[in-house]
Amino acid sequence: MTATRPISLLCYDIVAPPQALPDTQWEALARLEALGFPVARQVNRHFQSLDAAIAYCETWMERRDALTYEADGLVIKINDRALRDSLGIVGKDPRGALAFKFPAQIKTTQLLDVIVSVGRTGVLTPNAVLEPVEIGGVTVKRASLHNWDEIERLDVRVGDRVFIERRGDVIPKVSRVVRDARDGNEQPILRPEVCPSCGEPVVQPEGEVNYYCVNAACPDQLVRRVEYFISRGAMDIEGLGAKGAEQLVSAGLVSDVADLYYLNRDAILALEGWAEKSTDALFKALEDSKQRPLDRLLTALGIRGVGTSVAQLLVAHYSTLDALAAASVEELEAIEGMGPITAQRVVEWFQRPRHRQIVEKLRQAGVKLKAAPEALPGTSSAPPLEGLTFVITGTLPTLSRQEAKALVQAHGGRVTGSVSGKTDYLLVGESPGSKLRKAQDLDVPVIDEAKLRALISGARPL
Repeated sequence: MTATRPISLLCYDIVAPPQALPDTQWEALARLEALGFPVARQVNRHFQSLDAAIAYCETWMERRDALTYEADGLVIKINDRALRDSLGIVGKDPRGALAFKFPAQIKTTQLLDVIVSVGRTGVLTPNAVLEPVEIGGVTVKRASLHNWDEIERLDVRVGDRVFIERRGDVIPKVSRVVRDARDGNEQPILRPEVCPSCGEPVVQPEGEVNYYCVNAACPDQLVRRVEYFISRGAMDIEGLGAKGAEQLVSAGLVSDVADLYYLNRDAILALEGWAEKSTDALFKALEDSKQRPLDRLLTALGIRGVGTSVAQLLVAHYSTLDALAAASVEELEAIEGMGPITAQRVVEWFQRPRHRQIVEKLRQAGVKLKAAPEALPGTSSAPPLEGLTFVITGTLPTLSRQEAKALVQAHGGRVTGSVSGKTDYLLVGESPGSKLRKAQDLDVPVIDEAKLRALISGARPL
């Protein structure tokens, strides 16, 4: 089926060790083309200034239809690879590149109905059911209305003629209402009082726009949580999928994600669509998933605000799930990159008896709750920096800030962003800032890069 579809490819980068890469983006494109890979020759250009690059992008605003493929904009990149890489990444967004988006394409259609979905965190989301309309080659039938504050801001009602746009040429959105088209038969969209899945009363936390179902046994929530738990970025349990998750919940075989590891083979075979081979594959996938890295398990638990990046950050500081569960809000906030809201959510999640029960069931099932220790040359003992907390300031002789942080973490240590009484060492380079004065005030030991390496080798310089 795939072979029958007119799929084409445009390459824009090379993934390889830094020493094997061209020095610039422009050279990388030239090498790709020389090797026979297709690149976007129609639009690729190299400029000496940002202003010139922006001006060029603006020329495509009115002639986007001249492109021989669908695109939602252009990307401006710093040409020098080393400079671009040194700027780092925020979440999944590189600082060395900027997306120049085209205006969204807009069409009008009728809003036929509003249905409310329940997410894995219990949040209720109103979704518009639309008279199908084609936008940019895609037929749109549904669009999120986000929340009831947004519904009131738009003053949108069932039966309205509405403008639909695809944000980034991807996500359908109701942008405004054609009020002149109203005939008086439009119906207001009321705020929810009960969950559409379980019928339990919903709550709106103070300071939030969203409504939540707080019923831990809500079927829709449980299905979404199981879907998330088994997804590729989490525990990666192949052979189940969204339909299978819904089957397990509907059949009463799963009341929380840990129940996946206690499934009965005969009960699975009794479900529609399951045979010996698919059941065997599922149980093998479940067994394999018990050895997933701790950050994947932490992601899979579905704590609000804890996605892949935050999970990796937490595991870098807490090598076991039990240690993380015992952490305080203050300790989590001290981690560079952790905000107070996420820290509070993590602590609250582990404080709930139902969640502690899930963790215990996972433990009893044999799911790995520890991070794998880094292999250290010539030793099988505990990492030399285990239990030690470092803060870094200034410019080090041979290591960047990120490299120093990675070195400490690779040998069992933690790196936080601020000096406190719990800091074991301040790692200092040239031109240190106020952190050095605070460390001196608190009598925190100060070391340089050479002494850090001595610590890693097993020596205690101070």
